[in-house]
Amino acid sequence: MSSSTWKFSELKFPKPDLRAYEDLSRDVVGRIEEAKDGGEVLDIFFEYNELLRRINDILEVSFIHHTMDTTNEMYDNEQRWVDENMPLFTKLNLDFAEAVYRSPFRSEIEEKLGSMYFTKMDIKKKTFSEENIPLRQRASELCDEYQKIIASCEIEIKGEKKNFLTLQRLLTNEDREVRKAAFKGFSGFLSSNEERLERIWDELIKVRTQIGKNLGYDNFVPVGYLERGRIDYGPEEVARFRKQVEEEIVPLCSKIYEAQAKRLGLDEIKVYDELVAFPDGNAKPAGDEEYMLDQLIQMLRETSNETNEFIDFMLDHGLIDCEIRPNKAATEYSTFIASHKAPFLFSFFDGSAKGVKTLTGEMGHAFATYRSSRRQLIDAYYVSTADIMEIHVMAMNELSNRFADRLFGDDAEKYIFYNYHDLITFIPFGVAVDEFQHICYENPDLTPKERTNEWHKLEQKYMPWRKYDDEDEFMNRGGYWYNKHHIFHFPMYYIEYDLATINALELMNHYNERQTTAWQDYLELTDMGGSRRYLEILEHANITPAYEDGAVANAISHVKGILENYHQ
Repeated sequence: MSSSTWKFSELKFPKPDLRAYEDLSRDVVGRIEEAKDGGEVLDIFFEYNELLRRINDILEVSFIHHTMDTTNEMYDNEQRWVDENMPLFTKLNLDFAEAVYRSPFRSEIEEKLGSMYFTKMDIKKKTFSEENIPLRQRASELCDEYQKIIASCEIEIKGEKKNFLTLQRLLTNEDREVRKAAFKGFSGFLSSNEERLERIWDELIKVRTQIGKNLGYDNFVPVGYLERGRIDYGPEEVARFRKQVEEEIVPLCSKIYEAQAKRLGLDEIKVYDELVAFPDGNAKPAGDEEYMLDQLIQMLRETSNETNEFIDFMLDHGLIDCEIRPNKAATEYSTFIASHKAPFLFSFFDGSAKGVKTLTGEMGHAFATYRSSRRQLIDAYYVSTADIMEIHVMAMNELSNRFADRLFGDDAEKYIFYNYHDLITFIPFGVAVDEFQHICYENPDLTPKERTNEWHKLEQKYMPWRKYDDEDEFMNRGGYWYNKHHIFHFPMYYIEYDLATINALELMNHYNERQTTAWQDYLELTDMGGSRRYLEILEHANITPAYEDGAVANAISHVKGILENYHQ
């Protein structure tokens, strides 16, 4: 058990005095410039790092509160203050980092901190410009407006009001009429807000394009890659990966959905049938939400001493919010409160197969940062890039397969099949999102309707099985993408999910070959955090970069056999 008794709900962080913070930052920069040796610079570095932790805690806790209740005016004001002042914090942090970077004692500093600190610093320098401060502030405002629109969703299905995420969860319901009604509500909500969503996305494209131009680029794509920490690969490698998905996974998914249509007794699969693999529905939970959550907790307790320690910490300090309630932001995430070395897990848990998969994935994020923060010297190394962090997600999700009997009883085999089905069929959607973002940012003058049509064409390319009801004009011309908050909030994100899925599948193959060392390999991945480059981490874990020729076919070989040979 954790020794301290603090709770997240009790954390209080007063807003920092911005003028005092600016003065202190300038003083620290001056002290670094006047330092007599590397040891003195390092002492100042760690002193300033403590201040940064407190500032970052304010930013993170404000964000968490805001997502807990998007209608709370106090939290709304807190988040607005954060959005307005974030660029200032970024500038002051860069000034500090620049002083460290220019220090004549850099070699001594690098010996202590590692080279990745300076690599990350280079990225920040390449993506920051004071000229962009008001543009980034505007982008934050637009993203918040999008989040509030999505959070306002309230659709009645069979007498019960559903928010945006719970509406999507109904797409796994065994009753086709319920699924159809849920998708109609989902589509209708987006369609009714189309003009507002078009305006937000159009302005975001223009704002981010100008950010890119102010940094010396033709468009935002290079900035997006840098901000995602992609220093070992670029658009060319990602395009090669998308091509492998088109050639290897799209045909497999088409076969999967053909077989699924036969199992469901349908002439063809509609979009609201895609997530239901069996005539009587997907795997049924062995109990209610409380029971299922308790079983997931027990799963972590029994898996290893490391996961038991982790879940004790999370529960002791109230760091999990998985309740379904009105006005909670329609998003799921894991974030981090640095001064307490505390992950925070935010989810909507309904006990379903989809809910189990999502929650265990977020636990993968949280477990990784819990481990790395206790082993890495500086905060900058607590979190790796998303293409690595998502491997932790997929690996932790695989753990739920090994506890399927307890979670889903007689439906355990159905859950495992569903899990692999969901894993593989998601990949084409992920590459479609990536190519869509490339198209939008590389062609910023497209009209909103032209962008939507581009999504329609990408669905035909990567998801040729996808069919909408004839009367759903909005979806048939390409409206589906508006539901993905990642596209708005995290530019050039999403391909990481696919790259990590392929890497996790390769790890799964390794597990089948050498089970005794698999868990230790996983722990080593989490413990490295962001202390090494992407390719170094993959090499350390004997994982092939997913964009290399043949990597996709090799990684999916085991799961492909399971999916193609499954009959029910």
